[in-house]
Amino acid sequence: MELSVNFQRVRTHDQAVALLLDLLANSESFETLSDYYAQLLTSACKVVGADNATILRADLGSWKQIAATYADHQPPTNLLADVLDSEQPHAFGKWAAAPLLKRSSDNELLAMEFPIAGSSDRLHLLDAVAAAVGVALHRFRRGQSLARKVRRLEAILEIAGQWNQNQEMESLLQQMAETSTTLLRAERASIFLWDRQNKILVGRPALGVDDNELRIPDDTGIVGQVVHSGDLRRVDEGSGDEDISRDVDDQTGFSTRNLLCVPLRDRKNAILGAFEMINKIDGNFTKEDEAGLVELAGHAAIALENTQQLQSLLDSKKQLAQQAAGEVQLIGESPPMQKLRNTVERVANTDLAILVLGENGTGKEVVSQMLHYLSVRRDEPFVAVNCAAMTETLLESELFGHEKGAFTDAHEARAGKFELASGGTLFLDEIGDLSLSGQAKLLRVLEEKVVVRVGGSIPISTDTRVVAATNQDLATMVQERRFREDLFYRLNVVSIHMPPLRERVDDIVLLAEHFLTGFCKRARRAVPRFTPEAIKRLRQHNWPGNVRELRNLMERLAYLSQSDIVEADDLAFIMSNKADAAGNISLDLSLTEATKQFQIEYIRKHIEVCGGNMSDAAKKLGLHRSNLYRKMRQLDMAGAEDEESG
Repeated sequence: MELSVNFQRVRTHDQAVALLLDLLANSESFETLSDYYAQLLTSACKVVGADNATILRADLGSWKQIAATYADHQPPTNLLADVLDSEQPHAFGKWAAAPLLKRSSDNELLAMEFPIAGSSDRLHLLDAVAAAVGVALHRFRRGQSLARKVRRLEAILEIAGQWNQNQEMESLLQQMAETSTTLLRAERASIFLWDRQNKILVGRPALGVDDNELRIPDDTGIVGQVVHSGDLRRVDEGSGDEDISRDVDDQTGFSTRNLLCVPLRDRKNAILGAFEMINKIDGNFTKEDEAGLVELAGHAAIALENTQQLQSLLDSKKQLAQQAAGEVQLIGESPPMQKLRNTVERVANTDLAILVLGENGTGKEVVSQMLHYLSVRRDEPFVAVNCAAMTETLLESELFGHEKGAFTDAHEARAGKFELASGGTLFLDEIGDLSLSGQAKLLRVLEEKVVVRVGGSIPISTDTRVVAATNQDLATMVQERRFREDLFYRLNVVSIHMPPLRERVDDIVLLAEHFLTGFCKRARRAVPRFTPEAIKRLRQHNWPGNVRELRNLMERLAYLSQSDIVEADDLAFIMSNKADAAGNISLDLSLTEATKQFQIEYIRKHIEVCGGNMSDAAKKLGLHRSNLYRKMRQLDMAGAEDEESG
């Protein structure tokens, strides 16, 4: 599919361009595809002036409604056929339709219903809006696909980490079933072991059945077909469900709508059983789900084999860790980044507690991942926890785990983050947002290295390295009694300060080119080059959102700019034309902090204008050169230590 063709359709109308920018900018606020569909259709109707909108997909000679503002309003099928055949917008009465993405195999259309029949101008606008919706939807789906892939790798790493402590078969299969349902968004999962001699399939876990175990003849239903044929089977809702064994449904008290089943094979390719997922929560299982379950089944098969089990586990974990480590990079050659990189390399292979400090968007989690992957713990799990997202009631359960029946929704026992990260690294992000009660509980675990699950009484040892991060001033919070002093000193054995992007100006272009290259590769287009004016604008911008802001800008450029060069004007739709520091100071700062930030930016601008000549900069500021260096030291500015060498 060529996105350039569809971007050209968007550009024919300013309203469509504005719609696309808005949809791209707000996409991260939506967690589910259904919610994003609603936003797409509502926004499209508003731009075009339609009463109703629907997205449809041509599927085996019929039309499937993907989303709609009014599900009972259907466009004429002859209109849809004309649009599909010609890949051009068409109208019929009050309805009009256009392809979402041309030159795509998705065969998806946007159809809209208007109060009255429209003109050709409206049809042209609809075509541009349909392209904008198509591009935004394509990007959102790709983002969700990538996020699911990352979650899958993280989930498998977590499982592999638990194997090192728990070699008990039943609990291992239970853990895999629970993880797979979360990962693939299914209602249930079971692993069937094949008793060839007795021609029986034994399914575990099997909810609703005595002893949580289901025994069926090995020629029963889809599972029987899979173990005998060795082939993957997927049954969509309403298609091929005659092969589903309703006798099994009767035993479990569960109604199967759709399912996905893959074989379990040992190292000699002999079939051990099958891994089955039942009832995809949001539709039918996909090709992506098939790949995910095949991968999980491979790891389940390894667990089922006793011979060389630990060696196989280690090989699998190392491969996954290497793959994850390859994605983590610290980009930059400026003095602050070289200093940061040296610090990370020195402390990574220790068990010291690390506190990572810095503004939002500076890359605190990236540094935490580097600390993990450069240590001897790299083959064990890296588990990230956002403390700001945990409520007081869920804190203990999330961090320390719970036993079955510990509270109303505790239907099964579950390990907490400390257990999952045992042997590896636990990253506690936004630690400054943890409540005082939560701080006390965390301190106890850090000191004793033992957790007790909610509702349990057995102490569980945990060998977990803790890396914490925050954008808040914890020292001030300690003075104000909003953060425990003992926990602060426990976490702050080594502190790493993340420099804001405005203090590493020489890295901006390097980072921009790195991000732009990555996004252009995803967009399947050549990487454009920056003009000197564009580079100047990038370097002059204050970057209040730091590296995250720069990354988002490069993502938009990759998808919206089709030229082989990036001009300064191409950046104007995101970045302000004003380069003064005061306009970018956050209103959340105190007067003292805001004044300090202004002074830093004001001095930095003068030094830049003078080409780094400190004597000239001091003269423009009305200071002696030595006084300028003294002021820079007071403000903790980079370069203040160069007074003697200058």
